[in-house]
Amino acid sequence: MIQSINFRLADSLPAHVVLKWKEELNALPPEKQDLKLRARMEEFLDAGHGECWLRNPDISCLVQEALVHFDGTRYRLLAWCIMPNHVHTLVETRDGFPLSEILHSWKSFTGHAANKILRRSGEFWKRDYFDRYVRDAEHYENIEAYIEENPVKAGLAKMRTDWLWSSARFRTSGTAAVPAAS
Repeated sequence: MIQSINFRLADSLPAHVVLKWKEELNALPPEKQDLKLRARMEEFLDAGHGECWLRNPDISCLVQEALVHFDGTRYRLLAWCIMPNHVHTLVETRDGFPLSEILHSWKSFTGHAANKILRRSGEFWKRDYFDRYVRDAEHYENIEAYIEENPVKAGLAKMRTDWLWSSARFRTSGTAAVPAAS
């Protein structure tokens, strides 16, 4: 099963902001509410709100290494991008390794290690995450492109291959050549 997953730092999108948007979008049909809310959330995250701890190269490297660590055993990592305050991944889970456990592993390990680097304590990642099943080949291509183009869209890179914390840097002949974990 291939899924697109987005998760974010705990301080990247305040709950009161989301609540305000939901109130504003309440007059729309439910299916449009969800689309508009997701678009607003993506735009807000791309604007770089919160502490943006993932700008720290030590932390971005830590997260990237955690993502690739179990590639090929617990899941197949198809694409990823680490933004300043959120992460996008495209994964195919393996039998016996539910998505919730994979996310818990990534977030628990990296949250503890990042807090140590930052000399802080407290919640690092927002507890929830957003996931979506990939419907077909066209949907897959759109998600992969979105993930790898996100730094360009957010004005952080001129070309997707310029962004250090993305599968786009490692892409060869249509697939990501995943870097070895240290």
